[in-house]
Amino acid sequence: MEATRIFDAPVETVWEVWKDPELVKRWWGTKFFTSNLAKIDFKEGGKTLVSTKEPKETGGHEYFTVWEYVKIIHLKKIEFIQNPADEAGNKTDPVKLGMPSDFPSNVKTVVTFQEVGKNKTEMTIAKYAEFGSMSNFAQIALDQSMEKMEAMFY
Repeated sequence: MEATRIFDAPVETVWEVWKDPELVKRWWGTKFFTSNLAKIDFKEGGKTLVSTKEPKETGGHEYFTVWEYVKIIHLKKIEFIQNPADEAGNKTDPVKLGMPSDFPSNVKTVVTFQEVGKNKTEMTIAKYAEFGSMSNFAQIALDQSMEKMEAMFY
């Protein structure tokens, strides 16, 4: 699954939304969810722990995800493995978090950046996993996160 957007910003600015904890918290998660946590160790072999919290009306549960960086090519590419986690950043079985049994662990995620004009950047997020019964929701979640990120540039 993937999503691509063109941002009215230079590559350096779009790159920062992956490195700065306050910026990550602004876009991580679906439309009505908020992110209260982004602990970032942005380097190959480093980890990032992010959270997303559902609205109180739907239970207010907070979910955690850990990203383990595999490859970082400055201003070009970020590759990481994404896993459900507990609040300490330990990988967790998705089923224990209430996800369906066909929800994946170890989601390879590749983010690429390309300058496509003066102060314009094309960014693509590709996720390499089978999301099973959650495929539709996973694509919606990716698109909504990208929309939140897009709004940061206007």
